[in-house]
Amino acid sequence: MNLKPWIKAFRLRTLPLALSSVALGCFVANYDGSLNWKVSILAVLTTLFLQILSNLANDYGDSKHGTDNLERVGPLRAVQSGVIAPKEMKKVVIFFMALSLVSGLWLIYEGTRGIPIINVVLFIVLGLGAIAAAVKYTIGDHPYGYSGFGDLFVFVFFGLTGVIGTYYLNTHKLNWEILLPASAMGFLSAGVLNLNNMRDRVNDKVSGKNTLVVKIGIQKARWYHFSLLAGSVIAGLTYMLINYHSPFQMLFLITIPLLWINVVGVFKNKVPEDLDPFLKRLAITSLLFSLAFGIGLLF
Repeated sequence: MNLKPWIKAFRLRTLPLALSSVALGCFVANYDGSLNWKVSILAVLTTLFLQILSNLANDYGDSKHGTDNLERVGPLRAVQSGVIAPKEMKKVVIFFMALSLVSGLWLIYEGTRGIPIINVVLFIVLGLGAIAAAVKYTIGDHPYGYSGFGDLFVFVFFGLTGVIGTYYLNTHKLNWEILLPASAMGFLSAGVLNLNNMRDRVNDKVSGKNTLVVKIGIQKARWYHFSLLAGSVIAGLTYMLINYHSPFQMLFLITIPLLWINVVGVFKNKVPEDLDPFLKRLAITSLLFSLAFGIGLLF
């Protein structure tokens, strides 16, 4: 079996973004004195499985709906290019669904010991919802990614659920302040998706994939992008000011120039495919934001 096309189909450049939310949840949990290493490792594994599942399902779903075609810009997809047969992709999608389920249930088992059963059930529902969201973005008769709801689901699952869920499974407690770093990661995650949709907007419109960018138009999408990245900084700064104890906490602000360069690039862009490098850069910047934010809390 040739692993090279599969590794490419995993879209490894998206993994830093997926890890950002879990890392930030772990950092804040550690700041509050309740880091569980087993839970943290399982959270990382589950998140990686879910992200790869989402990427593979997106590859399969867009191919089935005809969105991945010769007019599409950006990297060539595995099913579209013919290097992986649809039947084989479907099998691997199911395999990663199973991996995500097993890893997720193990995570819930380790992270919910001693808490009320209703909370355990809630996490099981959230876990199943995350798997369903990863698959239903482009697969099925009514994929939500084709109706402009992708940004909302990304914000919820890669931001709120990723950070707050990881935090709670480590600490067994919640406070309203955790919404701030969770929202920061949600904004950044939605920003990556928005870049993707701006790049693909022409072909998406022709193919009937009504992303938010297709619905609101490119100019509003640019300002939306600016709002998302600015919102991440504002949310993070608000959390740090509420919990201020050291100037070192502002370390995450080193990402502002990188975020600004991203925004400027979006506003200056004239050729959609030229946005592709900005996707990888924003994903890496999001991970840097998460790490700098967390390290700042250590001092």
